[in-house]
Amino acid sequence: MSAVTAARSRALAVPAWIWLTAIVGLSIAARVWLAHRMVAPWIMVDEIVYSELAKNVAAHGEFLVRGVPSHGYGFVYPVLIAPAWALFNSIPSAYSAAKAINAVLMSLAAVPAYFLARRILTPRLALIGAALTVLVPSMLYTGEIMTENAFYPIFVAAMLLLVVTLERPTAVGQIGLVALCALAFETRAQAVALFAAIATAPLLLGLVERRGVAGAVRPFAWLYGLLGAGALVALLGTVAGGRSPLALLGAYRAAASSTYTPGGILHFFLYHLAGLDLYLGILPFAALLAMWLAPRRPTAAARAFTVASLSVSVWLLAEVAAFASASYVDRIEERNMFYLAPFALIALLGLAVDGIVPRARRPVVIAAVVAGVLPFFIPYARFITTSAVSDTFSLLPWWWAQDHLIHLSQVRWVALGVSLTAGAVFAFLPRRYALVLPALVAVYFVATAVVVESGRHGIHKATVGSLWAGTHMTHPDWIDRTVGSKASVSVLWTGTMATPYPVYENEFFSRSVRTVYDVDGAALPDPLPETAATRSPNGVLMTASGPVHAEYVLADGAVELAGKLVASDPVGVDLYRVDGPVVILTHVTGLYPNDTWSGRQVDYQRVECAGGTLAVKLQGDAGLFTRPQTVVATEGGTAVGRASIPVTGETWLTVPLRPRGSLCNVRFTVGRTAVPGPQDRRRLGAHFLDFRYRP
Repeated sequence: MSAVTAARSRALAVPAWIWLTAIVGLSIAARVWLAHRMVAPWIMVDEIVYSELAKNVAAHGEFLVRGVPSHGYGFVYPVLIAPAWALFNSIPSAYSAAKAINAVLMSLAAVPAYFLARRILTPRLALIGAALTVLVPSMLYTGEIMTENAFYPIFVAAMLLLVVTLERPTAVGQIGLVALCALAFETRAQAVALFAAIATAPLLLGLVERRGVAGAVRPFAWLYGLLGAGALVALLGTVAGGRSPLALLGAYRAAASSTYTPGGILHFFLYHLAGLDLYLGILPFAALLAMWLAPRRPTAAARAFTVASLSVSVWLLAEVAAFASASYVDRIEERNMFYLAPFALIALLGLAVDGIVPRARRPVVIAAVVAGVLPFFIPYARFITTSAVSDTFSLLPWWWAQDHLIHLSQVRWVALGVSLTAGAVFAFLPRRYALVLPALVAVYFVATAVVVESGRHGIHKATVGSLWAGTHMTHPDWIDRTVGSKASVSVLWTGTMATPYPVYENEFFSRSVRTVYDVDGAALPDPLPETAATRSPNGVLMTASGPVHAEYVLADGAVELAGKLVASDPVGVDLYRVDGPVVILTHVTGLYPNDTWSGRQVDYQRVECAGGTLAVKLQGDAGLFTRPQTVVATEGGTAVGRASIPVTGETWLTVPLRPRGSLCNVRFTVGRTAVPGPQDRRRLGAHFLDFRYRP
């Protein structure tokens, strides 16, 4: 016996559960190692929401976001990661622990994937399927505080139970299937598609087995009874509570109230079908299509697997396509459909087993052609954009290719050539070499993951950029380190900063940050609970219930507060100790909302002003102006200062302040303005990056 044969024999002698445990363990280790490169949350505001929920579950046993009860989000994922915040007082440590929990949760998808594959494959092939299940590029979401981490294993487990139930429709199995789908729904409301899929699957099975509708439905009485009773109870409960039935979708109800058109949904169904094909690397998608097209399926397990995969895929893709067709989305939502990958990967491995994927030339060639042509229909120029970094990993390698090798207009044709080649390999590779195909897919998954994680437009740079946009301090939890985690810090948002990330990142990394106030209608660009406040003529911050009192306040550099300045972040925010009513000493108008760009004029006012100087940090834009800009400062109509802004770079303009009563007022006038272009018709003057008062 040769050494290779002996080694192979020893490997085959190892029980499957040991190999499966090793697959899960290696996946966890790899994901924990990769997750440490995710230095901060960056998919906003989702990561803020789930971290807030987990933090409050750990601290109070309540689902709160910014102190407000929030039951519109699934409870499963926040509960699963809450121990991270319960065990560690330091938020950076809790963040690392939550990512480790993610790694465990998502890696556990290999277990139901193995048993799903065992319905139709040998133990060895099923282990390969389990390994590929945790090799998909979307496993990189273990570095994010996102529900994908819990939904993936629950989804695969539900699909396993669906296939088992279709094979042997017992009462216990049907009850368990509905319960597991309900658990998936409480993880992500997207799982509403699963209820439609499990209701449809028995009918499809009856069609395949020629048993008629009555013969198909009869064995699944428990399933249909539970679905009907559950829908009725949920509907009556929401109506009795005076809420719309759409409230069942929780935070996702906005998707149901958007305007959809049949044409738009059909277009996006095609885009998502092509996107799934591209994500899987063509070969698994072709295998799944060939299985669906097979004229005969000899075993009950193969029939159940085929029907389950078809029903779930169609309903999930239809749901995701409808959601993505809304004008405010307009992208391929790959992260909402990658859960279908195990079906296709198992189908690909079925090439090595007689009777799973047909050997008949016609369905195989049809599947190969369809899978090879579909990527051509993706409008790459439309979807290769920043949203792809978080939502459509399969486009990032093509973005890399567009950066280094080809023009954007050529991507579609190159993708067509590559996918047709893969289709040809699928159709004409001899079956005795069938295991070459999953090896090629594994290489493709790894290569894609490398580009997604480390590429120029990858998620590592995205997370580093988000942290840098939010804070320039050495420690991201600098607020807790300064005032203590049990202190109370309020945040003022005045809309004068170019990005809301200083609010998001400091809120995420600080237990002490509590309430966020929108000042004078300058709302943050997110749906999170915020408190509206206005600045009175004497500078006191007011809400509908009266003056705002605070212990500490975090404010952007455009405003100054009455109190002691405790710390400043170079990103442009200051931390004050107030211990009483919040008084805003300064007020700036003339800047565009949520931006540092000015128009022609900017007005600065300071209350309780006893004189001194005001220094303003200015910056232009070489893309709009080819010559230096002039900014003139006037007080009461009299010029008090002038500065020239270089085409590239920054400058400071310092002017004296002369109080009239207790008020100081300065007007800044920009000499020239410009309109950026047809997509942005604002008339822009200069960036007013910072205001610094010196008494």
